[in-house]
Amino acid sequence: MKATIVTIGDEILIGQIVDTNSGYIAKALDRIGVQTLEMLSISDDKQHILNTFSSLQNKIDLVIITGGLGPTKDDITKKTFCDYFDDVLVVNQDVLSHVTEMIEGFYKRPITQLNKDQALVPSKCEVLFNKVGTAPGMWMKKENTVYISLPGVPFEMKYIVDNVIIPKVVKEYKRPYIVHKTILTYGQGESMVAERIETWENNLPEFIKLAYLPNPGRVRLRLTARGENEEMLKKAIAENVLSLSKIIGDIIVGFDEEETIEVVIGKLLQQQGKTISTAESCTGGKIAQMLTSVAGASNYFRGSVVSYATDTKISVLGIDAEVIKKHSVVSAEVAEAMALGIQKLMKTDYAIATTGNAGPNKGDTDAEVGTVFIALITPKEVIVEEFNFGQPREKVIDRTANKALEMLQKEILKNALS
Repeated sequence: MKATIVTIGDEILIGQIVDTNSGYIAKALDRIGVQTLEMLSISDDKQHILNTFSSLQNKIDLVIITGGLGPTKDDITKKTFCDYFDDVLVVNQDVLSHVTEMIEGFYKRPITQLNKDQALVPSKCEVLFNKVGTAPGMWMKKENTVYISLPGVPFEMKYIVDNVIIPKVVKEYKRPYIVHKTILTYGQGESMVAERIETWENNLPEFIKLAYLPNPGRVRLRLTARGENEEMLKKAIAENVLSLSKIIGDIIVGFDEEETIEVVIGKLLQQQGKTISTAESCTGGKIAQMLTSVAGASNYFRGSVVSYATDTKISVLGIDAEVIKKHSVVSAEVAEAMALGIQKLMKTDYAIATTGNAGPNKGDTDAEVGTVFIALITPKEVIVEEFNFGQPREKVIDRTANKALEMLQKEILKNALS
């Protein structure tokens, strides 16, 4: 099956809000073997919506639309559906009862006509019940294409996708299997990784595709296999991941989207009963944010100090002002002092510190733009490394955070084996 996801709303096109719905829907479809061919964002214009529907007719199996189902005049999706399907709006009594209960029972206010109009749906549609909101979804088929309309509010959209659409598609349609495996690598760029695995990549079976997903300081390799035999696909993926691990095992830190390096670090720290703290300057708390994005991080993450200003490094982390004056705020000596200061303050086994010049200007340091020092305190030693991550500013911050976690993971593993 092939799908197109359409988001309706001028607020998306002018950048007022970011479309997160399409990614969620695409992932949900992918898990059941439905391939999303494209994602479209279109304006709240009746003719443009009609033209989009017409252009997809009989070319796509599923067209999933989000947005435009609210009670106000600018929400025109339901009326546009009626035009496209030569239909009329009617009151759905089940939806009306639900809306009335939500407005009067939960929100404790009188229901208005606008609220009641939420129960208006095309007479030919199959209503997709929205238990967590007032706007129902709609399922309508024209010739070989199914059009599904969903509310744009993310939590309402997710409820209908997970509880109504996915089970319905699984039950009513035969689909191929799609198996993914993501390998997370840190420390080498995309071109270097590609060069190392070129022979392996050239020998992949035709039904397995490889995609490179690079970020500053890390590269994800995603293997995708499509076919009718799920067990065969999983076996082939596992065999090729094993052979890949023998080639670049030194830079692989985890597998699958959920097993990021911060997840791996968290598991290692918990297994060893160790703790971590961070003192960040140029990264502005990004490392702490990454570590605490993992559920259960409070078991090993003690805290962080974002010592962005020089006087904060002195007053909070206890760095000698003469050290800063002698070596400059962006230096190996200051990075080490920051790491030792946060370790002492938080009483942790490991500590990370970053100081650098992320740009675009030099600020109160003579260090070249892009220069970064990362200090790592382990139970056995102090490690300080210097890098230059170039520009732009966002790249410097991302690469610094990723490199710091890469260094931390390697040292935790090293200490576990010693």
